[in-house]
Amino acid sequence: MTQNPMTQIFDAQRTAVEQSQNLTHDALEAQKTSISAVADVVQTSGAMFESNAELTKGAIHAYFDAMEASLPEEAADFDEARELVDEGFDAATEAQSQSLEAVVEAIEESEAAYDEFAGNYSEVVDSSFDAFLEAHEQVEQNVTAVAENVEEAADEFDVSA
Repeated sequence: MTQNPMTQIFDAQRTAVEQSQNLTHDALEAQKTSISAVADVVQTSGAMFESNAELTKGAIHAYFDAMEASLPEEAADFDEARELVDEGFDAATEAQSQSLEAVVEAIEESEAAYDEFAGNYSEVVDSSFDAFLEAHEQVEQNVTAVAENVEEAADEFDVSA
């Protein structure tokens, strides 16, 4: 292929189109990763909630133990209070766990739907970019042929005569 001034322009255009295609794929992958990260954060927050509930429940039990120890023997029975605290925290933890499970499930469904969308979109992007690059290559070949013809005609034309 003859080097002409248009060759560099076509190369630059092709490079720009290929980079756009790569950036599109990178953006799709980044979105997939962020959806997955959200699910991980929600699951981690659930574990933190459970740990916080256990810590708080333990602190309340320790408070009851201290109160019981400071009172005369048999003056007060904190067993019922401990049971109420345990039941309350268990119910709250269970409700929180169910809510977080529902959120995680919804995120995972969204992630699966996005994966399907991204796969289909990637195929469309690739076929569109491939079609454009094929047309671009044909235009480049045509321009190169015209440039070669002009160059040949100019060589045949003797200006000195």
